[in-house]
Amino acid sequence: MRIDTGGAGAGGVLAVPAAQERAGAAVAQCRSCGGPMPEPFLDLGDTPIANRLLRDDQVELPEPQYPLAIGFCPRCTLVQLTYALPAEAIFDADYPYYSSVSDALCGHARRHALNLVAARELSSDSLVVEVASNDGYLLRNFIEAGVPVLGIEPAPGPAAAARQIGVPTAEEFFTTEYAEKLRTDGLRVDVIIANNVMAHVPDLNGFVAGLAILVADDGVITIENPGVGDLVARGEFDTVYHEHFCYFSSTAVERLLRRHGLFLNAVEHFPDLHGGTLRWQVSRRDEMQESARHHLAEEQERGVTNAAYYKHFSDDVRTTQQALVSLMRQLRADGATIATYGAGAKGATLLNSTGIGADLVDYVVDLNVHKQGLHMAGSKLLILDPKVLLERRPDYVLLLSWNFKEEIFRQQAEYRRLGGRFIVPVPTPEIV
Repeated sequence: MRIDTGGAGAGGVLAVPAAQERAGAAVAQCRSCGGPMPEPFLDLGDTPIANRLLRDDQVELPEPQYPLAIGFCPRCTLVQLTYALPAEAIFDADYPYYSSVSDALCGHARRHALNLVAARELSSDSLVVEVASNDGYLLRNFIEAGVPVLGIEPAPGPAAAARQIGVPTAEEFFTTEYAEKLRTDGLRVDVIIANNVMAHVPDLNGFVAGLAILVADDGVITIENPGVGDLVARGEFDTVYHEHFCYFSSTAVERLLRRHGLFLNAVEHFPDLHGGTLRWQVSRRDEMQESARHHLAEEQERGVTNAAYYKHFSDDVRTTQQALVSLMRQLRADGATIATYGAGAKGATLLNSTGIGADLVDYVVDLNVHKQGLHMAGSKLLILDPKVLLERRPDYVLLLSWNFKEEIFRQQAEYRRLGGRFIVPVPTPEIV
């Protein structure tokens, strides 16, 4: 669904070397129930791997691009990519995401950790494991409380950062085999945390089976991911990228868990986190609480479990994209200078699927020092330190990291005081 802006730097399709073209494959079966994969209800065209940032010497090289589309499985209600890349092609040695960059995310993680310590009466005799523990942003709170932890993180950079702050971290992908190894080594895990990772695994059933192997009989698992109901209702099309293999409803999660002897006990909804995040509390006990019953019933009532809910999403996305491109073109024609904020994956999806590039915006800023000096995938825009917003004073900033809108607005209070304005792209483009 790439919107053609007709300008240079619009992120058009590049030649894909044959070897890299074969790195991915069309998905024939549902990752959860094994049913046949239906036609996609949203197709964003061919895009590069969103977090594959480019060095200066890579900008002129051909950049592999892959189909980006999602479909709905009517048998188990799971929304998922219809073409997928292997995890190793995405979470490589240069994977640039570091959770500690966001104060809001760190605060959310700390509250979760301390609540678990209190509710589960965790102590020095307990063990907490986090899958995809990144740079230790969450587990450090358990260490502070005197609770032993183990992080499991496949990306070398974040894993090294975690170890530097004293968080024991295994540099591994979490698989059934690795869970069995840990269990054989004698680990009895009281709490497993899996935040923003279950959507990132190609072998969905293997991942959940690993959780079932590792958690103690009286233990608990908490899983967080953005909810697909919010994604559709709020038009968050840029949340779709190759790194996210699946897009979950509570209904899809409940059916997936039961297949592996696990049960959904409770559901929490955080509407302001990542555009709407669900936390599922899971255990071996079939003890569903009112929060879970209510949320499952609400999804049924809203139609999230039915294919019709997704029928018009593609048209809604196209309308949003066209409105955004029209707004950007008009501002540019009026002589405005425009930067963008946020070099994350959703920003890459938004830029590349709409065709917004160097003809409409000048550069990207991001607080993550690991990204500064590199270039965005596809659009090739240079990533700079946010301090340049005060130095260069662009008239507008397209907010690609809209999921951290309030945090960024606080950080950029002086830029706004001096007259700078932000463009929030979803659910409909708005200047604030």
